[in-house]
Amino acid sequence: MRGITQKDSSLASIVLRGVGQIMLQENQVTGFLFLAGIFYSSFLMGLAAVLATVSGTATAFVLNYERSDIEKGLYGFSAALVGVAMMLFLKPVLFSWILVITGAALATVIQHFFIRRKIPVFTLPFVLVTWAIILLQHFNVTDVRPTQPVAVGATVRDFGFVFRGYGQVIFQDSVIAGALFFIAVLVSSPISALYGLAGGILSAVVALHFPLQINDISMGLFSYNAVLCAIVFAGPKLKDGFWVLFSVLLSFFLQYFMVEFHYVPLTFPFVLASCFTLFFRRNSSFIITRQIKHR
Repeated sequence: MRGITQKDSSLASIVLRGVGQIMLQENQVTGFLFLAGIFYSSFLMGLAAVLATVSGTATAFVLNYERSDIEKGLYGFSAALVGVAMMLFLKPVLFSWILVITGAALATVIQHFFIRRKIPVFTLPFVLVTWAIILLQHFNVTDVRPTQPVAVGATVRDFGFVFRGYGQVIFQDSVIAGALFFIAVLVSSPISALYGLAGGILSAVVALHFPLQINDISMGLFSYNAVLCAIVFAGPKLKDGFWVLFSVLLSFFLQYFMVEFHYVPLTFPFVLASCFTLFFRRNSSFIITRQIKHR
């Protein structure tokens, strides 16, 4: 029997890698620990994550997308996030479960559009699909879940905020779930995990200097985009640290302005900050070279 750590092409392995790709880790153990953290916090969210990832992966198979991309889990992570988001924003009624399946499939199709053109958009398909479904709420098409209460009295002196930033990447405010997510990334890439932790802390510290609710900061709501940015640009070189810093700060300011204008940010600040950072990183050497030549 194949072990869980051995890469194979079984559906279970592909699904686990798809979940792991939420934080850019092509690792089955990472995906398994992510699911463990989600199920720990919410059985319904865990079930939705599995169902959505299977739906997204099945869609990719049916539409005959590149097999190697499917096996890497590239059609699972946005789908998984859509599934979890549906259980956060909607009541767990039959129509919501239909949206989990169809939303995940749609996210897969959008993901494929960008993969074919080799455009890195990260979790943008999840953002677009979830925004569309949230918009349906205003037309009373879906059953809205009541607003969840925020933990009153929490402060950043509660060191749990460090792990909640990880947890909020997949909509979990549990310290234990966040710690499991951190360990999941640590298993796959220690440097990415540590950069992610540092990025989340930095973003929370910056948030303290803005007129934001302390409870929101403590719950990791201003850290999760930074965690993702830090993981994307993590690396052993000093310049990698610079790009992590640049992307983390940019993602925070983007999220701050979105919140100020009452938009639901999801992971869009991460997507936009990462795309801008990639552009600047690719063109920085060209710009420096031109400056040297003109001296």
